[in-house]
Amino acid sequence: MLDKHKLTEIVKTLLDWLRLAWGWLENTIGSLFNPPQQTDGKSNPPDAPPAKPARFFLYLILGIVVLSVLAGGEKPLGKEIPYSQFLSLVNDNKIDKAVVTQRFINGTLKAEDKKIGRHFFTIPLWDESLTKNLQEHKVEYVVRSGDNWLSNILFNWIIPIAIFAGIWMWLLPRMTGGAGRGFLNLGNKIKIQQEAGKITFDDVAGAESAKQELKETIEFLKSPEKLQKLGGRMPKGVLLVGSPGTGKTLLARAVSGEAGVPFFNISASEFIELFVGIGAARVRDLFEQARQKAPCIIFIDELDAIGRSRGGPAIMGGNDEREQTLNQLLTEMDGFDPTAGVVVMAATNRPEILDKALLRAGRFDRQIVVDKPDLADRIAILKLHSKAMQLAIDVDLETVAKRTPGFVGADLSNIANEAAILAARGGRDSVNMGDFEAAIDRVMAGPEKKNRVLGPEEKRRVAFHEAGHALVAETVATGQPVHKISIIPRGVSALGFTLQLPVEEKYLSTEAELKDQLAILLGGRVAEQLALDSVSTGAQNDLEKASEIARNMVCYLGMSEKLGPLIYGQRQQLQFLSGDVSEQRNYSEETARIVDAEIKALVEQAQQRAQDILSAKRRQLEQLAGLLQEKEVIQREEMLTLLGRT
Repeated sequence: MLDKHKLTEIVKTLLDWLRLAWGWLENTIGSLFNPPQQTDGKSNPPDAPPAKPARFFLYLILGIVVLSVLAGGEKPLGKEIPYSQFLSLVNDNKIDKAVVTQRFINGTLKAEDKKIGRHFFTIPLWDESLTKNLQEHKVEYVVRSGDNWLSNILFNWIIPIAIFAGIWMWLLPRMTGGAGRGFLNLGNKIKIQQEAGKITFDDVAGAESAKQELKETIEFLKSPEKLQKLGGRMPKGVLLVGSPGTGKTLLARAVSGEAGVPFFNISASEFIELFVGIGAARVRDLFEQARQKAPCIIFIDELDAIGRSRGGPAIMGGNDEREQTLNQLLTEMDGFDPTAGVVVMAATNRPEILDKALLRAGRFDRQIVVDKPDLADRIAILKLHSKAMQLAIDVDLETVAKRTPGFVGADLSNIANEAAILAARGGRDSVNMGDFEAAIDRVMAGPEKKNRVLGPEEKRRVAFHEAGHALVAETVATGQPVHKISIIPRGVSALGFTLQLPVEEKYLSTEAELKDQLAILLGGRVAEQLALDSVSTGAQNDLEKASEIARNMVCYLGMSEKLGPLIYGQRQQLQFLSGDVSEQRNYSEETARIVDAEIKALVEQAQQRAQDILSAKRRQLEQLAGLLQEKEVIQREEMLTLLGRT
């Protein structure tokens, strides 16, 4: 016999083995249902404790195994025999007892048989005579269902549900990238930066007018008591309006960094979900968290995603979720105390479609327009983005800024980055002016199409076309200086371009300047006609621009002697700060004929001017076109040398 000591040691050893086996099962199931997550570039250590879902499923599997044992029900016993042999044994009075179930019959012989044994089972062929036959031969039989209530619940409900849940838990982390946002992504997606931002106004170049207005908001957040002493209240909402890429989001973050308060950042589209009511719930949650962290800033990017005007009939209830979210936002902005120190900031580039209830006093009290940067702002933005770059001595950021009128901060950042990429591609230690020039050309006209090789005739035609633009631009009184001429194909359809640099930032154009611009646009087509005795499709874009300028001069700028200082037609801008407009004619057919005649006269006069200029400079046109065919790209200095203006 084993003594008490040895028995205790054996039990301890068995328990240790059970613990090891249990831990191995936990880790194995945990790795199946919870793939390793990345944290700071390192995966979870192998000895990390298993996640709760993995442990839950381990207990569930163990419970199913135990229930399976308990819910076994009636089982086949002994050797299986054919049903015909079973009937023969019944007829021969050799069967003592029988247990009849839905799936099989367990039988016991009166005397043990050498081939069959004492117990056997068979799969029956059900007929009505079986019961009568068993009774006639005095066989003691019992009828059972074969399964008990526990097995029915287990196999019909618990196991199928457990299998489905297990597959779902295994697939969910892989479908969501381990994010674990829950079924149908209905979890709370509000990303909250509870610490004050590190971005300040020093990180935002340009936009000085917008900064000045935002500084007052910072003062309200830092010292709200100054305004309260005077009986005023802090503005509840600040709406930043401007073209895409002008730095609206960056300005909002800078306000947070300057004020030193928490910054709640969310995109308006994140409020909208599949089911109605989720967006309103997220709005309530956002403002509740903001009240707890006051003073703070709530920033909603792309406000037009939920703030569209509610006018017009709803189609099939499709706007219910957006409208409920908007209503909840309006309610929250009305409900919180203005002295609590919570400022709601929002950004949009489509203020014309916002609901009027959002823009009334007491909600978005202030609307700040973030304009496109002017020349000084563009220089400051380029200096900011090139601060960490290794610049060569020849880099002139002022020239780069002059070459990029109308560009926003995002475009200028892209140009600086493209220049650095081109320098790295060329194996240079610093970024030179040529890299910036190439980056601007890439952003403005598209990448070079090195596989699009022009034939000799096409190349000659494009050279004359661009030379015509350049000569007319250098000749007319108000033409902007030509900076570069290129006949290298770029982008989708551009076979060449002539780049002019403005001498100064201008916000108005005179009638003389517009007429000069028409002559410059038609100079390329006229040059083709003079040199090659034919025109091509290359002037399509020039003709479109010239027609638009001429129509504006006649219909909207009052620059027609016959029609006088009147506006003909009504224009409605389809989108804020965009060139998309819709026109509605409000004049007679007779006036329409005069309008068409005046537009045609302006374009024909410009064409005649361009023809006179190029006919007088025919030799220079030939020389410039020849040099273009040879070098493909000509800078201003080379052009001036050829024209004898150095």
